[in-house]
Amino acid sequence: MPNIKSAKKRVLVNTKKTEQNKIIRSELKTAIKKAELLIKEGALDQAQVAVNAAFSSIDSACSKNIIHKNKASNKKAKLAKKLSAALKNAGVEEVVAPAPVVEKVAPVEEVKEAPAKKTTTRKPRAKKVETTEEK
Repeated sequence: MPNIKSAKKRVLVNTKKTEQNKIIRSELKTAIKKAELLIKEGALDQAQVAVNAAFSSIDSACSKNIIHKNKASNKKAKLAKKLSAALKNAGVEEVVAPAPVVEKVAPVEEVKEAPAKKTTTRKPRAKKVETTEEK
């Protein structure tokens, strides 16, 4: 157990955040499993809704840095592929496009013009004088 007050606080905050992350990760897994189950059962109308909900939960987990953006992309692609294959086998022409990926965008900074350079006159360097020593 830490002795320093800030270290004690970090322990408390870390445990709290770990619990929140577990909840979000569990909801993510549940949404994906539900969508896959509906696809296997053949309830394609419900599966499309479940896949869209899974996409939403994947995007929210990605934006909260619970899963990496590449992992989120892979999960969404696999779900979309399974749903597309199920729709193709059922003879349905409509294919659900995956939801757009939410990316973090840095805030736009105002462009400030650089101040004009001041022209300063420098003193000329002193010339080196060569001295010859005779021995």
